[in-house]
Amino acid sequence: MLQYLFNLLSAPEYLNTVYARCFMAFFVALILALSFGDRLIKILHAHQAKGQPIRKDGPKTHLLTKKGTPTMGGLLILGSAIVSMLICGELSNPLIWVCILVLLVFGFVGFVDDYVKVTKQTANAMTARMKLFLQFSTALAAVGVISWLMPENERFVLNFPYFMNLIVDLWWFYVPFAMVVIVGSSNAVNLSDGLDGLASGLLVAAFTVFMIFAYIAGSEFVKDYYLLPVPHAAEVAVVCAAVVGGCLGFLWFNAAPAKVFMGDTGSLALGGLLGTTAVILKQEILLAIVGFVFVAEALSVMIQVFWFRRTGKRFFKMAPIHHHFEQCGWPETRVVLRFWIVGAVLAVIGLTALQMR
Repeated sequence: MLQYLFNLLSAPEYLNTVYARCFMAFFVALILALSFGDRLIKILHAHQAKGQPIRKDGPKTHLLTKKGTPTMGGLLILGSAIVSMLICGELSNPLIWVCILVLLVFGFVGFVDDYVKVTKQTANAMTARMKLFLQFSTALAAVGVISWLMPENERFVLNFPYFMNLIVDLWWFYVPFAMVVIVGSSNAVNLSDGLDGLASGLLVAAFTVFMIFAYIAGSEFVKDYYLLPVPHAAEVAVVCAAVVGGCLGFLWFNAAPAKVFMGDTGSLALGGLLGTTAVILKQEILLAIVGFVFVAEALSVMIQVFWFRRTGKRFFKMAPIHHHFEQCGWPETRVVLRFWIVGAVLAVIGLTALQMR
């Protein structure tokens, strides 16, 4: 939309670059989130008299400090980010629409889940089978479009970061692999959304890394880096910038003590988009490095379930793992801050994969 306006007004060419529109997308999303945050919270309070139901088997302090807090705050991030993408993005680029599709469908799945939770005051809403069916169906459509847009010789390859020539062609096995990356990322971020500001802060770090990778992978400078060139990928940097702005604006209201929770509405959608971005850039393995905190959260739940079924005992004091540290006596803010630090360190490690030739 901005491109049309710039052409109409004969604006300077530098304003129409991806670099400039990334800055614009970030600030548009940030300003929108900050401007409409209080209004959305009031609306959510009006329609959620009891707020999000709190796990009775979770930390006892949560029953006191989080009771009555509304959920579905992810609507603020999704709304501000999508509007920013539509304003600042090049809408003729199909990857923009793939990203918006993932946000909308995964966000809808999360919204329905949240809606049932708050109306019936139950922690168990949409069945896991139905949720996974919708997630995998959307992931299949996204992977299909992304693969079609890639050059034929790079369509089904898996790129290993930090190694210049280590690229493996997975053939058609790449499609189910990429689908698992998207759905797995969605659910891993969802599991991480259990403490005030935790998921949103980690998402800021992860999307910032992929914003930089997208800008380089889709530009003429890609030849100077250990990256695969990806057609149309530079525009994905605008998508990432919009999400970073939306997450930071949401964090203003979600920082402890939270006025609103992200809910499945935001966590499933943003996790799905993070996985989709990694698939677009052929950086699926890098996602596991940059998003290792999300991976650890998901693994902790899997280990806990496996160990309990095998021995009848818990491996962790509580899962996901952020609750384990709470049970060890760490205050919530300390857990969040230290997880943020780990996320920031992982982001820096991820950026070293660029390695200029």
